[in-house]
Formats: sequence, structure tokens, C-alpha cells
Amino acid sequence: MPGTWFSEKQLDSLAISCVVKKILHSERTPYQQIKVLDTDPFGLMLALDDVIQTTVFDEFAYHEMIALVPLNVHPDPKRILVIGGGDGGTVRECLRHPSPEEVTLVEIDARVVEVSRQYLPQLSSGLDDPRVKICYEDGTKYLKGKESAYDVIIVDSTDPVGPARGLFEEPFYRQIERALAPEGILVAQTESPFYNLDLIKKVFATWRGIFPTVRIYEAVIPSYPGGLWTFTLGSKKHDPVAVRGQVVAAGRYYSPAVHQAAFVLPNFLQGAVR
Repeated sequence: MPGTWFSEKQLDSLAISCVVKKILHSERTPYQQIKVLDTDPFGLMLALDDVIQTTVFDEFAYHEMIALVPLNVHPDPKRILVIGGGDGGTVRECLRHPSPEEVTLVEIDARVVEVSRQYLPQLSSGLDDPRVKICYEDGTKYLKGKESAYDVIIVDSTDPVGPARGLFEEPFYRQIERALAPEGILVAQTESPFYNLDLIKKVFATWRGIFPTVRIYEAVIPSYPGGLWTFTLGSKKHDPVAVRGQVVAAGRYYSPAVHQAAFVLPNFLQGAVR
């Protein structure tokens, strides 16, 4: 439907909008509204509850940075857990690294995976890899009883509302710490430094009480609020800033130089998380 607009309300006074060329899919599941839209300028877009999750225009930047940073920090990441990310993009990037022997995807809403398989094969292609196991379950429930089970855990969640609210709380992070092996690493997306600074400060302070090393890094994702996005990394042993030159997987966005630069924060953000 040329001329139709999609708008994601970011604040009471701010929205991001783009032209919808065609509505490819729309349904309400027990958890959320799922839409797949063909847009200009972002191309195919997955939206949940009218919030942009990913677009084919810039998904590589997000998925490479959430996955390849921790996998290149860990010396031998064989067992990977991805919580959320039912579109499959993070799993795809994990599989580009040579070390993983198993990648477990835990997604609460099976329809996100099914719809992504149908409309977003660029992202979901890795879900058919024999190393991948998919569990349709709440991530907080899945982690109960897990001890030293994973080398890297990636929380590729939606915004901290609705089903994802518990994925931003201290009990969940402590579950993750127990589920990580002695050299384990956690990475989570932690929203915009311009519009969600209080959330970033809260997550950083919570993780400082759980992990010996906590770092924030950034990437540019044009379809996300403000364009600049943060990820928080908690590590039991390895400092991501110490990784120099030994990166074994790169991509369209991620490289050894980008790895180092991503941890150089603007003063307003650095000052907020000291």
C-alpha cells in the first residue's frame, strides 16, 4: 500500500516513521503483535507491538556486534545460548565463528521464529544448522538449574516491557552468572544512550555486583532510536578491551579495529557508568 506510513513511538514527543510499500504479514499471538513490512528505506522489517526489531537494511550491524564481540573475546566459545532473537540473525552470526559446537536459541514466541523463517530467510538461515537447538520457553524459566553450562550467553531481547521485562532484572542476571562456565561471558542489548541512559546505568551497576569485568560498547543501528545503540558485556575472566589482533571472525560491520573503537565511549556515557 504505497503511501502508508509505519511509525514507532519512541517518546511521547518523538517517533520514527517510514513508508510501507506492502504489508507482508500481520498477526497477534498470545504474546505480541507481529508484523513483517516491506518499507522504504529499510526494506523488509520485523516489528513486534509496532516496535522495530530488525530490518534487512542494517541488521548486520546489530547482529554482528551482539554476537562477534563476545565470541572473539572468549578463547574457545563452544557452547552458546541466545535468549530472544527469534528472527535468527544472532544465531547466524554465532555460526560464522569457527568454535561453536552447539548454539541454543530460547525464544518465548514460536511464531516469531516461524514468521522469520518464511519472510526473513536472510536472517533465519542458520536455524536449520545441525548445531542449533531451539527451545520455545521463557528465558528466565529455561535458566533455572543450569550450572556452568555455557561459554557465552547473549540476551537479544526486545525492549524492557511486556514479556521481556524480566530479562532486565537482577535475579535473571544472577541466573546467567550461574549458568556460565568459569571463563563465561554475557552480552545483552541495553538500548539507546540518549533515550535510555537510566536503564543503562541500572544494568551496569547491577552487573558490577555480579561480574569482575563489565564494559559497555556501542554500534550504529540507523533504524533504532537515536541511531546509536549500546551493548553491555559482563565477563568472568577476559577483558574485551584486551583483545588485540586475534579476532577470528569479522563481517560487514565488525572488525578488529571496530572491536577496539566500540569500547571508546563518549564522555556523557562514560561518566554515567563510572
